[in-house]
Amino acid sequence: MNLRSKLSIAFAGVGAAAAILVGVFSYQAASQRINAELDRSLLTTSAEVAAGATQVLAPSPVTRGPDDDDHDEAQPMVAQAIAPDGTARPIGGRPVHLSVDDADRTLAGTGALGDHRYRDFTAGRDDYRVITVALGPGRGAIQLGVDVDESRHVLSELAARITGVSALVLVGAALAGWLLARQITRRLVRLTQAAEQVGDGRLAGVAVPVGGRDEVGRLATSFDRMLGRLADSRADQERLVQDAAHELRTPLTSLRTNASVLRRFAELTPDARVRLLDDVDGEARELTHLIDELVELATRRYEAEEPTPVELGDVAEHAADRVRRRSGRAITVEADASALTGQPKALERAVSNLLENAVKFAPEGPIEVVVRDGRVQVLDRGPGIGDEDAARVFDRFHRADGARGLPGSGLGLAIVREIALAHGGSVFAGPRPRGGAVVGFTVGADLLLPISHPGHVDG
Repeated sequence: MNLRSKLSIAFAGVGAAAAILVGVFSYQAASQRINAELDRSLLTTSAEVAAGATQVLAPSPVTRGPDDDDHDEAQPMVAQAIAPDGTARPIGGRPVHLSVDDADRTLAGTGALGDHRYRDFTAGRDDYRVITVALGPGRGAIQLGVDVDESRHVLSELAARITGVSALVLVGAALAGWLLARQITRRLVRLTQAAEQVGDGRLAGVAVPVGGRDEVGRLATSFDRMLGRLADSRADQERLVQDAAHELRTPLTSLRTNASVLRRFAELTPDARVRLLDDVDGEARELTHLIDELVELATRRYEAEEPTPVELGDVAEHAADRVRRRSGRAITVEADASALTGQPKALERAVSNLLENAVKFAPEGPIEVVVRDGRVQVLDRGPGIGDEDAARVFDRFHRADGARGLPGSGLGLAIVREIALAHGGSVFAGPRPRGGAVVGFTVGADLLLPISHPGHVDG
């Protein structure tokens, strides 16, 4: 059973339950009201009969129809007097003898004036509501009965009408429930179809029914946004694989060539052998570095690090120490007390990549790291960055024309961008006044912690 059918049945069930409850309560209220009115009428009539007004028991004419003869029908009441000794005698109304029980005899013999009791009595096919009213001690009692068949007929008709109305309400509720369920589940059905298409591996051309501010609309909007990100991620992965295949082709071709030369290793001169082995070793290291960065970029291993409070100045100093040891270059760090809740190792990797990039493109001159208000920038005095390259320097595998012959995978700055985006920030690159380049990243302002102490200059 689908959701639409379940909702339709639920709506119909709720409507039917409401109609039945209203019908039952209405019938009970009407029955109680009729019975109470009947008892009140009996009490009033008994007082009139006790006062001698027996005309209330006289026959009343009833017209049957234009084709029938008018005839008199006895008043549907019967009255009798009960002596103090318990004997009863008719005093008017229908020729029906009402039974007298011990409670009636007690009222007739010792009951106070106005004491009364009600009970039901059946004579043949007729049912009566009977009242016995005491006339005072030693004066007997008046017993009056009224035929309740008409009242029961009215209640039966009321019950039939309530049943009919309940059936109509049930049908209406079922129809309204089906229409509402159809309206509610229409977008869910389309959303389910879209999800099934995505589950089958189709992303292109999947139509998601967005719109509306209810839960279904919000779900559709979130699913559409998720689908868009999934499509972008797949396209990004495809570009990464294609670019990686292109970049891997160069070192693999070189290694294949060197492997062919190694077949004639014995024929080479000692100097040629050294150059060949150095070339093989360099290409192997470059290939290893490229694979490591590809794996890190594709798997986003830095995102698995637990965020902790970290000072950007300490991160920059640790990265500078590492690059100083590797390159022997002079690197200064100028930082304030900017701190954030982030991933220390990932941030240190980002700063290290910026420094290694500066060391590679600026072989001479000082390298500076400046940290201010959540903004990390690395400055050098190299050849600088052109406007065209500045817009693409953080793309994967992008290399400027002047960097084609330099070592590197072209992924270092792409990793910087991913780490910055993971921390709610962005990246930037451009020329430095009086020559050189400025490359860096920012972190999200919502991640920054209050500054607790002034910055420092190190290096």
